[in-house]
Amino acid sequence: MADHWVRLELDVTAFDAGRFEPYLDRCAAQGIRLTTLAELWDTPEHRRALYELNRECSADIPGRGAFYSYDEYVEQRLAVPEYDPRGVVIALDGDTWVGMAATSRHYDFVFNEMTGVRAGYRGRGISIAMKTFGMDFARRCGVTRVRTVHHPKNTTAIAMNRTLGFVEAE
Repeated sequence: MADHWVRLELDVTAFDAGRFEPYLDRCAAQGIRLTTLAELWDTPEHRRALYELNRECSADIPGRGAFYSYDEYVEQRLAVPEYDPRGVVIALDGDTWVGMAATSRHYDFVFNEMTGVRAGYRGRGISIAMKTFGMDFARRCGVTRVRTVHHPKNTTAIAMNRTLGFVEAE
């Protein structure tokens, strides 16, 4: 099955952030604030909130299966060298966490682990805004590529990434 996953890649140097500025503006106009887990502070409470948001948003991913327990999530997603709280974008509506875009740091690229928005907030461009906001993380890491992988039936996420300029990866 893994051979059938859709592998996408984005050239950071060719990414036109200005093209997606309207998504950031729309979020701001709706009272949606974008920040990072580093800016919020990477605390146990915030890690738990991230886990709950990730678990809820992951439920719609085709072929996802059962989500991690909290301890597994910490062990496999947060207690790894690739984790960097500066790469975790959070969309907030007041104090409510409504979206996340988690990107991990690797040697010569960053990897979009998960982008998700709570069901009641979908269709507002929040995902594109978060990924645009998060592009700064890739630049700070000094890499030129962002990679991601999707189940082939996750057509909404694939289309969103293509809108941002992602293309098929080798």
